[in-house]
Amino acid sequence: MTTESELQDWRADALKLEDAVANAVVGQQDTIHLINVALYARGHVLLEGGVGVGKTTLLRAFARAAGGAFERIEGTIDLMPGDLIYHTFVDADGKPRIDPGPLLRHGEHLTTFFFNEINRSRPQVQSLLLRAMAERSVSAFGRDYRFPHMTVFADRNKVEKDETFELASAARDRFLFELNMPTPATPDIRRALVFDPAFHDVDTLMETVPAGVIDAARLNRIGAAIQRSVTLSASIEQYVLDIWQATETPQRYGIEIDGVDMERLILAGASPRGMSALVRAVRAHAWLDGRLHVLPEDVHAVLLPALGHRVFFTPVYEMRRQALAETLTATIVQKIAVP
Repeated sequence: MTTESELQDWRADALKLEDAVANAVVGQQDTIHLINVALYARGHVLLEGGVGVGKTTLLRAFARAAGGAFERIEGTIDLMPGDLIYHTFVDADGKPRIDPGPLLRHGEHLTTFFFNEINRSRPQVQSLLLRAMAERSVSAFGRDYRFPHMTVFADRNKVEKDETFELASAARDRFLFELNMPTPATPDIRRALVFDPAFHDVDTLMETVPAGVIDAARLNRIGAAIQRSVTLSASIEQYVLDIWQATETPQRYGIEIDGVDMERLILAGASPRGMSALVRAVRAHAWLDGRLHVLPEDVHAVLLPALGHRVFFTPVYEMRRQALAETLTATIVQKIAVP
């Protein structure tokens, strides 16, 4: 039985984790907080943004602060599925060798797997990662390897499209959150990023992030305790169900978007898996805010990152996905009565 004192102690550690990451990444507090929500909701994160906004730095900082075994792989057009599983080379004696690849190297002690520029990798590689994310296991060498504590962080360059492979809908659905990391707008932060030498050497910057602020091996237990302890009232539950219905038939709630035929917009709304992911995130957000009950504000805070990539538009509107997803979720919040 989890006590309220334990939940408070875990929350204090979670907030220390945010502060540790903020030592190296400035001007991204909202993004840092949402990644922390995903971590304690036990979900994977896909981070998108322009070139040079600090996506890799942010995810490296989280991996260092979370502690445990860490692996990283670079997405390239010639990367093959086997490259995640094994590494072949010729040793000093001229004999061929096969060593475990990044997914297998640490076995069940792997806690953070960082896939840099995931959209540069082939669909076959993405498919293998999909299973590893969904089941936290892969099959290799005649046996199953399990990674019970693994969280996958991936980033995607939204500017360059040459030699890239867009993630399939099923792959994107495996990420709890899909976050857009903006360029900082605050003048003081922009000045610091450009002129302060501390932000010019990323490796040195990483050393300012305390290592192992939390015990990543306990996150599964903590996450399960959060889900058991944070409650949703009957009115909040109905609110979430109304949002679900609105992702399927927005016109039923009087939702209109300028220049969009609402009858032809939605190919498929959020799935039951998507809605359960939303609720996990909502509970984790409430807990990080110091409450054991959910408010509508918790739902609003995670609605776009949790559902924006899980509502599928018809082909005529898919090219405008990001803008339409933002507008749709904002309009849902405006139109559906808040309890």
